[in-house]
Amino acid sequence: MALQYVEAQRQARPDLADWYADLADLYQRKLWHQLTLKLDQFLQIPAAQTGDTLIQLYNNFISDFETKINLLKLAQFAVIASRQYPDKDAAITFLEGIITKLRETRELRINEPILHVKMQIAAIHLDKGNHKECKNLLEEGKTTLDGMTDVDPTVHASFYWISSQYHKSLQEFAEFYKNALLYLAYTTVGSLSESFKLDLAFDLSLAALLGDNIYNFGELLAHPIINSLIGTKVEWVYHMLQAFNTGNLALYQELCGVHNAALSAQPALVQNEQKLLEKINILCLMEIIFSGHQKIEPSH
Repeated sequence: MALQYVEAQRQARPDLADWYADLADLYQRKLWHQLTLKLDQFLQIPAAQTGDTLIQLYNNFISDFETKINLLKLAQFAVIASRQYPDKDAAITFLEGIITKLRETRELRINEPILHVKMQIAAIHLDKGNHKECKNLLEEGKTTLDGMTDVDPTVHASFYWISSQYHKSLQEFAEFYKNALLYLAYTTVGSLSESFKLDLAFDLSLAALLGDNIYNFGELLAHPIINSLIGTKVEWVYHMLQAFNTGNLALYQELCGVHNAALSAQPALVQNEQKLLEKINILCLMEIIFSGHQKIEPSH
């Protein structure tokens, strides 16, 4: 069945023929680890991202040996495949089936792959606007994570990413900021696309400016992701962060004048204009006090 499917795809998809030939070869030789590595690469290529290619690959090929490969990798493959379902409920049903299969293996450390899959289900619920279900899965996930040791970074990353998106959807800026930075702590920035990095850097910058009790911008400004803003049409937000970081009220006012149109296009900034002014004034005052202390000569 599995080999027949791969052979049929090799004929039907000349653009992926070499890939399917390699998958068939590794499958026949039962080289499960090498097959896992090859699948990992295959799932990332643009040609495999079309239509329901990955759903079919999972159901007709991967499912044949799913308990023979690393179960966290299996969970990751299933999550990637699930994104090709046009119907969100069908994607949830597919993923719940994966969780059942994972539980049936009775393997140790089964919580990791199950949690990874559950976070994708949480993401789908969030996409559907079902905040309650998403929140329940996140709370359950946090409890599971807290009870585990030596957790794979990708599992931490999936949890913190969905947490960040949940808080973003509710405009809870400080919580989004905290969770998004934790996501980055478990992620290799080089593995992220340029557009993803730019969007995240912009969201983080706005959250830092708007978040309650966020008065330290050093961690964000020191993170490589912030460089994604340089040379783009949203570079102004980088300079805004610099103004807040140094408590430079004059620079802030200048930026507001120069980039008025861009600022006005951001509803969250418009709605919180007074809050931003209060924040920069506090930072300006802190800078003056700090500078004053620095200049005081010790008495002799």
